Amino acid sequence: MATETVAKPRTSARVHVQKFGTFLSGMIMPNIGAFIAWGIITALFIEKGWLPVPQLGGFGETGGKPNIGLVGPMITYLLPLLIGYTGGKMVYDVRGGVVGAIGTMGVIVGAGIPMFIGAMIMGPLGGWTMKKIDSIWDGKIRPGFEMLVNNFSAGIWGALLALLGFYGISPVVTAFSEAAGNFVKFLVSNGLLPLTSIFIEPAKVLFLNNAINHGVLTPLGVQQSLEQGKSILFLLEANPGPGLGILLAYMFFGRGAAKASAPGAAIIQFLGGIHEIYFPYVLMRPLLILGAIAGGMTGIATLAITNSGLVAPAAPGSIFAVLAQTSRDSYFGVILSVVLAATVSFLVSSVILRTTKHSDEVDLGDATSRMEAMKGKKSSVASTLTGAGTGAGAAGQGGVGVLAGPVRNIVFACDAGMGSSAMGASVLRNKIKAAGFPDVKVTNASIANLTDTYDVVITHQDLTERAKPATSSAVHYSVDNFMSSPRYDEIVELVRESNTEGAAATEGPDAGAGTPGGASASGPAMAAGAATAATHGAHAANAPVDAAPAATAPAGGEVLARESVVLNGSATTRDAAIDEAGRLLLARGAVDEGYIAAMHEREASVSTYMGSFLAIPHGTNAAKDHIRKSAVSVIRYPEGIDWNGKEVKFVVGVAGINNEHLHILSSIAKVFTNKEQVARLEAATSEDEVLELFGKVNA
Repeated sequence: MATETVAKPRTSARVHVQKFGTFLSGMIMPNIGAFIAWGIITALFIEKGWLPVPQLGGFGETGGKPNIGLVGPMITYLLPLLIGYTGGKMVYDVRGGVVGAIGTMGVIVGAGIPMFIGAMIMGPLGGWTMKKIDSIWDGKIRPGFEMLVNNFSAGIWGALLALLGFYGISPVVTAFSEAAGNFVKFLVSNGLLPLTSIFIEPAKVLFLNNAINHGVLTPLGVQQSLEQGKSILFLLEANPGPGLGILLAYMFFGRGAAKASAPGAAIIQFLGGIHEIYFPYVLMRPLLILGAIAGGMTGIATLAITNSGLVAPAAPGSIFAVLAQTSRDSYFGVILSVVLAATVSFLVSSVILRTTKHSDEVDLGDATSRMEAMKGKKSSVASTLTGAGTGAGAAGQGGVGVLAGPVRNIVFACDAGMGSSAMGASVLRNKIKAAGFPDVKVTNASIANLTDTYDVVITHQDLTERAKPATSSAVHYSVDNFMSSPRYDEIVELVRESNTEGAAATEGPDAGAGTPGGASASGPAMAAGAATAATHGAHAANAPVDAAPAATAPAGGEVLARESVVLNGSATTRDAAIDEAGRLLLARGAVDEGYIAAMHEREASVSTYMGSFLAIPHGTNAAKDHIRKSAVSVIRYPEGIDWNGKEVKFVVGVAGINNEHLHILSSIAKVFTNKEQVARLEAATSEDEVLELFGKVNA
C-alpha cells in the first residue's frame, strides 16, 4: 500500500538554538537545588564566609591534615555528576543516566577543575551511545541472559567512555574553559562586560537565553566563584532590574490593559522571578528592548565597579534568590546594581512610551500569543496579562491551530486507536466530567483515521508530528504518561476557560457546556452521549471507552476471562512480557501468531507504557486482520520489569474488534488512576479479585 509523504516544515535557526538551550537548561534546572545548597554552604562556611568552619569550608588543618570540607568536593564531583546523570537520563532514561555519569567521571578526573561543560557533553553522549548499542541486540538475547548482557554492556561501555573523557574530552573542554575565562577577564579588565547586554537582553525576549546562561555563564560562573568566592557572571542574565523598569514605565505611562496589568506583572517578575511576564510588553513596543539593554548594561557596570557578585546561580531570577546567593561583601553592589538597572530601564522605557503612539489595550493579547509561539509552549503566566489561557497559548503545546471557540470535541489518537488512546481518553474524560463539563466529547481514534473536525488532539509525543497534517486546525497536546500526564490538567483548564467564555454566545441554557458546579450526566443520558460521540470520526475506534456494557459485550463470550489473568508472570524483560501477554490472547483463540509480531512492531515505534506501573501492549493499526475476536489479558509482575527504563508491574494485552474491549479498558483506567485500587490489585491473591476490580464483561 502506498503511503503519503508529508513534507515537514523548515525549522528556523532561532528554533534550533532555542531547542538547544532548552536541552542545556533541562540538565541544569533539575539540579538547581544542589547548586543552591552548595552556594549556601559556601557563603556560610568558607574562610571569608558568615560562619567560617574549617572542616566544612575546606581551609586550615585538623590533626595535621588539610581539611577537605564540603565546598570543593561538591563543586568538583557532586554537581558535574548530577548534570551528567541528568543529561544521560534525558536521552535514555536511568540506564543512559548511569552510563553518562560514568563518562562524566573520566572528564572530572582528567581536568582537575569543575567540569560542567564536560558533564553536558558526556551525559547526553553516554545516554545516546548506550541507546544505540542496546538497539544492536534488542530482541536477540536468549531468555535468562538479559540482565547479564545489560549490566556488562553498560559497565564496559561506561568504562570506555570514562577513558574517552579522561584522555579525549577533558583536554578540549579545559582549553575551551580557559579560553572563555580569559575572554571574560578581557571584557572585565577593559570595561567591556556591560556590552554583553546587547546580546543577552534580546535573547531573553526571544527565549534564547538558556543556551547562553546555562551553556556558558553558569559553568564559568561556578568556576570563578570557586576561585574568587563570587562571580559577576551569575547576574548578567538574572538581574530583575531591567524587566522591573519596563513594567514600572507601563504603570505610569502605559494605556488600557497593559497599564492595568503592569502592577501585577511587576510583582510576579520582581518577587517571583518569572521574567517572561514582561516579554509581551516588549513585543508590543519592540523599541523597549533599548530600555532593557540600557538597564542591563547599567547593572553590569555597577557590579564591575563595586567588584560584586553572587556565590551561586540565582534561579529563578527573584530578588529574594539574588539576595540569598549574594556574597557577604557584595550586598551594597548587588542591591545598587538592581536599583540602578531598574531606574535606567524605567527612564529609557518611559521616553519611548511617551513619544510613540500605540494601542496597548488591543495588542497585549497578540503580543502574549507571539511570545508563547516563540517559547514553543503555553506560558504559565500568560493568563495574568490577558485574563485567559486559550487561543495561541494553548496551541503552543505543540499545536498548529488556534482555538476559535468553546472546546466541544477532543480526540486521543494513537497508532492503532485501540489501546493507549482508549486508556488516555478514559482518564481525560473522567477529569473533564469531574470538572463539570459532561457535554464535551472525548473520543479515541487511530491516527490514520483522523479528520480535521476536532478542537483538541492529544497524542503520544512521538506521534504528534504524524497527527498534525490531518488535523491542522486543532490544538495539539503531546503526552508521555497516559495515566497521569500534567497535560490533562491543562486541557481541563482549557475546556473550563473556553466554555465559560463561550457560554454567553450560545443559544439557550443547554447550548453550552456545563458549569464547574454542574452535575455529570449518568445512566441513559451518558449512554446517549456516548452513542453520539461514537459517530464522531471516520473509524469505529473513535467510540468512547465509557460506552454502555451492553454495547461492548462480544457475541462469543467474555472479553476478560479467568484463564487470561496471571498473578505471577514469568517474564523478566519487556519483549518476553509482550510475548506472554500475546500468548494468552492466542490461547483464547482471539488472535493468530501474526498479531504477536505486530505487538512487538507497535512497541518498537511508540512505547505502550501508560504510567502507574502499567503497560498495555497491542498490535498496530495494520494488524486488525490478525484479530479473530476481542480479548484482554492481564499479567502481574510483583518484582517489576524494566520497560524502556520504566518499572512495570502490570501488563495488559489488548486485541479488539468493533470496540468490544473498550469497556474493560475503561475499568482498567479507573483502577490505575486510583492509588487504593492499585494497592488492592498488587495485594490480590486470586484471579477472581482481579476480575472483580476490572469488571468482567459477559456475553
